[in-house]
Amino acid sequence: MPPLTPPDSRPLTGIALASVGYCLFAIQDAAVKWLVASYEVPQILFLRSVVILVVGMAIAWRQGQPPIWQSRNKWALTSRGLLLLVAWLSFYNASRYLGLADLTTMYFGAPVMAVVLSILILKEKVSVARWLAVIAGFFGVIVAADPSGRPDFLPAAMVLFAAFCWAWGTVLIRLINRSESTANQMIATSGLFVLVCGAALPFIWRTPDALGWGLMLGLGLVSGIAQYLLYEGYRYAPASALAPVEYTGLVWAFIYGYLLWQDVPKPHVFAGAALIVAASLGLVWWEARAARLRTA
Repeated sequence: MPPLTPPDSRPLTGIALASVGYCLFAIQDAAVKWLVASYEVPQILFLRSVVILVVGMAIAWRQGQPPIWQSRNKWALTSRGLLLLVAWLSFYNASRYLGLADLTTMYFGAPVMAVVLSILILKEKVSVARWLAVIAGFFGVIVAADPSGRPDFLPAAMVLFAAFCWAWGTVLIRLINRSESTANQMIATSGLFVLVCGAALPFIWRTPDALGWGLMLGLGLVSGIAQYLLYEGYRYAPASALAPVEYTGLVWAFIYGYLLWQDVPKPHVFAGAALIVAASLGLVWWEARAARLRTA
């Protein structure tokens, strides 16, 4: 099957799509943080994934995509789905034991891991500008999160493992995007989540109240849109270019934290957020400049 779009053809489009996607993922994280206090993570992921599965099937039907079982990427789709499932389960279970600062700092090592993996696996050529953006963004996360104390080893290991799985998964998105539709990727990942998490429901199910149902189903819709935008972003831009954009999720997390829980960011948070935004905007400027030079 030929590539659906030329790789690296429109990096600015990819950055824009991924930026909106990470904004929506931050909404998802806020909703899950609210829900995890009352419900088990597999139940939340199950209901979320059912909605995403329906959305993905509707998109595939509208676009006339071939059935998922005819895909040539079955093993890659399954591997990526398992990586993301492990990442979600590890991160949200660790959130029960670690503070937000420690969680955020360790998890946002994922973009750096994604850049390294994109070099090793995808053979991407990472420019100095992209490396600087990744490093500046990661330093901004450390400044903003201001981690203190030494976290428990096991939860900390779970977060780092989640970051690695997420980084590997984003690289696989880029690899699969060369020959697989976004809708089928959504179907494969969400279908796997439904099967695995559904097997645990008889042991953990708790019937949600009206607010719980609304949050879980709304969570699925927001997550589905976020996934679609992110997968499309990786179709247009290399993983190394989108890695720094992931740091903007931290800025959104602080914004939603204030709106939902009245958490007022401290000065170091604003300093770190400024570094993160500067890294992302600097990357956008660099990609725009490179695009102009290519077409000159």
